Amino acid sequence: MGGRKKGTPNRVTADIRQRIKTFVENEFDSVVADFSGLEAKDKVALFERFLSYVTPKLQALDAQEQIRIEYLELERLLNAAPDEAIQRIVDKMTELQKTSKTVKK
Repeated sequence: MGGRKKGTPNRVTADIRQRIKTFVENEFDSVVADFSGLEAKDKVALFERFLSYVTPKLQALDAQEQIRIEYLELERLLNAAPDEAIQRIVDKMTELQKTSKTVKK
């Protein structure tokens, strides 16, 4: 079988990436200078595109994973909280449950 071995970088792709990188480096000051002349909506669009290169992409969490993370955070907070604060929270939750049952009737 012909072609490149698995794990070997694609030479064409690497070349194009290098050309784009060089272009961006050479034209960056021009883009920054032109930025102030853009309309607000275009500024936001360009800014949003730039952000995608400097901020990590967040992974979508399924509901169960989100609940698990929230429970872990709640556990951490409860372990760090003074006993009187926890008791106030419990009292408030009990009061809210009673109020909720009264309203439902």
